[in-house]
Amino acid sequence: MTTLLMIGELARRTGTTERLLRYYEEQGLLSPERTTAGYRVYEEADIAQVRRIRTLLTSGLNTATIAQVLPCLRDDDGRLVPTCPQLVGELHRERARLTDSIEALLASRSLLDEVITAAPPEFADPVGAAANRPGPAGRPAA
Repeated sequence: MTTLLMIGELARRTGTTERLLRYYEEQGLLSPERTTAGYRVYEEADIAQVRRIRTLLTSGLNTATIAQVLPCLRDDDGRLVPTCPQLVGELHRERARLTDSIEALLASRSLLDEVITAAPPEFADPVGAAANRPGPAGRPAA
């Protein structure tokens, strides 16, 4: 017999929120059944599906890409394995996009490092700088 989970139980067991699970449904990442009263019900397999979604989001993929990728992935003892040949090409493109983003972030950080290094010595103490920074209503922060 299949165990059915209500949205709150799935959220609890996956460490997400009910709102996030509804968002995943809106994005086509989850497809819960509905009771006659309209309540969402999930199967045990949806726990693994939510975890796959979270893993892919953490890796930098957006929900549109995840919707394309999910049907072509199989979980092999915690390791995601592609099952569609075109998936590997799509993942290479996503990896290149992430590499470009990383390079842009590193360039931004280098620029900030240059600005920080060029600051006068009296600005170098972050604790002192924070104490002299205006707080609400223009008063120095306490």
